[in-house]
Amino acid sequence: TLFRSTIHMSTISQSNYHFKASYTGDQQLSSTEVFPTLIGDIDHAGSLHAQIFHLLTDRIRTKSVFQTQHSKFLTWQFDGEYRGDDCTATVTLGNPDVVNESVILVAHFLQSVTSKLVLGGELVYHRRPGEEGAIVTLAGKYSAQKWMSTLNIGYGGAHASYYHKANEQIQVGVEFEANTRLQETTFAFGYQLDIPKANMVFRGSLDRSEE
Repeated sequence: TLFRSTIHMSTISQSNYHFKASYTGDQQLSSTEVFPTLIGDIDHAGSLHAQIFHLLTDRIRTKSVFQTQHSKFLTWQFDGEYRGDDCTATVTLGNPDVVNESVILVAHFLQSVTSKLVLGGELVYHRRPGEEGAIVTLAGKYSAQKWMSTLNIGYGGAHASYYHKANEQIQVGVEFEANTRLQETTFAFGYQLDIPKANMVFRGSLDRSEE
């Protein structure tokens, strides 16, 4: 457990005080992942920012975030993540309020169909008094030895990209995006040319939008 306090005194700006505390458990997965971990910071006005990281099982980990301003809650968010052998799934709950029946829910899922093809989707759901809605987006990614392509299709439109590494010196990429709500399409092309012997790198891009 670690405690630390900071006092800032000034005749020009407002003086303030911060008290920070952290706790790390003994379950270490890597040099940057230790569970459980608790981090908190509170100032002289009573505003709190706290984070809690916990490993429930070898495949499931959680994260909680709390933030207050004075005595009022601003943010409380809960994340859950599952890591399988060939898939990952995450769920995020933002500011759930049972009394006012409001919540923001974000869910992701990615599945490795083959060693080169990954398919997945995203669900964004929000609810508050007088308003409710959901947006679903489907995604795909195909990776080869020297090129990679992605495609996202959702309620608001579609986005596609293609990247190709011709050789050690030349790389090119293109992107296309269609926004159905704004009735707008965007096309972009970019390249990178490396000249190692001259220690030089050239980059360029070209984009175009149509309504």
